[in-house]
Amino acid sequence: MRQCVLFAALLLIASPLHAQKRGQAPPARRLTWDDVVHAFDAYAVSDSIVGASILMIQDGQVRARHDYGFADRAHQIRTGPGTIYHWASITKTLTAIAVLQLRDRGLLSLDDPITRWVPELRQVHDTFGSIDAITLRMLLGHTAGFQDPTWPYKAGKPWEPFEPTRWEQLVSMMPYQEILFKSDSRFGYSNPGFIYLARVIEEITGDPWETYVAKNIWGPLGLEHSYFGTTPYWLADRRSNNYTVLKDSATGALSVRDNGRDFDPGITIPNGGWNAPLEDLATYLAFLTDATNGDTTRARRYALVLKRSSLEEMWQGRVPQVPGDSTDSIGLSFFIKHWRGHRFIEHTGEQAGFQSFFLLDPATRVGFVAAYNTANDADTTGGFFKVEGEAARLAVGDTVRTIP
Repeated sequence: MRQCVLFAALLLIASPLHAQKRGQAPPARRLTWDDVVHAFDAYAVSDSIVGASILMIQDGQVRARHDYGFADRAHQIRTGPGTIYHWASITKTLTAIAVLQLRDRGLLSLDDPITRWVPELRQVHDTFGSIDAITLRMLLGHTAGFQDPTWPYKAGKPWEPFEPTRWEQLVSMMPYQEILFKSDSRFGYSNPGFIYLARVIEEITGDPWETYVAKNIWGPLGLEHSYFGTTPYWLADRRSNNYTVLKDSATGALSVRDNGRDFDPGITIPNGGWNAPLEDLATYLAFLTDATNGDTTRARRYALVLKRSSLEEMWQGRVPQVPGDSTDSIGLSFFIKHWRGHRFIEHTGEQAGFQSFFLLDPATRVGFVAAYNTANDADTTGGFFKVEGEAARLAVGDTVRTIP
């Protein structure tokens, strides 16, 4: 899973608007929404993206939106308002918020050993010490040392599921896994870690993870078109298909494979199962940016989901994501970047044929969310991160306030 390299393009200097006086450095050109759209479309064309959408909010209001291409190419259904995308690893932020909710209610401690709630994990080999030393906090921050992929069987054989479908499958794999590094010594992205956190939530509340999230996060926030797993019949016509770009090994020719609208994430839903239109993600970002706009009812609803101090706690960098890069860090499931005096909070997602990201500046309450319905297996350089960079450049400028 490509994660959190969004600022690779941020230091590009924009072209000067006009000739400068001798001896003066040319000023950076002020970025506009049209620049972001241009970068967005340019990436989509270069990476053979079938369909994609990007949206900008400020103070909880949608300020701009752009849709590209097709949600379903064969049926000529274009992307647009209401198109449902798969958000993949952005789902992990829901799991993290749920854990902090239970912490704030006194039902767990972030310093609890994960084995207190998931004793099956004692079967995993830990050559660095006792696995009982690994805490919920470490799992939330991807510093526990668990492996990255959940499911190692990806040879494409007909009998292989897309992801494991039952908890007992993961448990049966545990004696054949090991902790990869000393816990809390560095960053190491882990998908199964969030399945283990979901088990904690289920153990404490008695609710399936999906039910808990719907009752305690989506319900209070009013996310009416979000779901997990198979698309409900009444939303089926709004679900985006997803595609994979492939390269012929002999000729080098590219082709785009239609993967179908739905797939089964199985037991991995807590680390990557969220499906929703951009409108629901905009509502989620409004909550994350505390965009109450003086509405006391909305403020109470936000506080009911999670108090601001707990969100801020999640946005404090614990360890560098990349060794030696002190501004590139991971908090409690959220990734943090600092640039030109601004702190950005973000997460990306990639699963099946979908790619996605959100990016927000808590200080200005500006946020961006984007989704693509195509993954390019022929070129994995990740060009969509340049789009994130352009969005961040717009967020730090004052032109965002002039967008109608």
